[in-house]
Amino acid sequence: MALSRTAKFYRDNPDARKKHRDYQAKYNKKRSSIKKRVADNRENREKGTYGNGDKLDVSHKGGRIVLEAQSKNRGSKSNTAGDKRARGKKGAGRKNKGNTGGK
Repeated sequence: MALSRTAKFYRDNPDARKKHRDYQAKYNKKRSSIKKRVADNRENREKGTYGNGDKLDVSHKGGRIVLEAQSKNRGSKSNTAGDKRARGKKGAGRKNKGNTGGK
């Protein structure tokens, strides 16, 4: 399996990797992060999917809690409200970029 673009960046930039690792350690210790992690683990246990190797994970979709494949859930950038706001509306930013449509 090939390395992702991010993995290659951190492999080639040890200072950036250290900065990122330090930030993540600090972020993961935040009270809000711990509460979120505990709640997610509790949901996984209640649904019977925690640690049983079924490759399912609790996912938060539109205010609902559902089971979803781990790889899909952890790799998803579209589940989070902040990410949706950051991307903007579909097609935003594509206008007036010099493409005149062949005219």
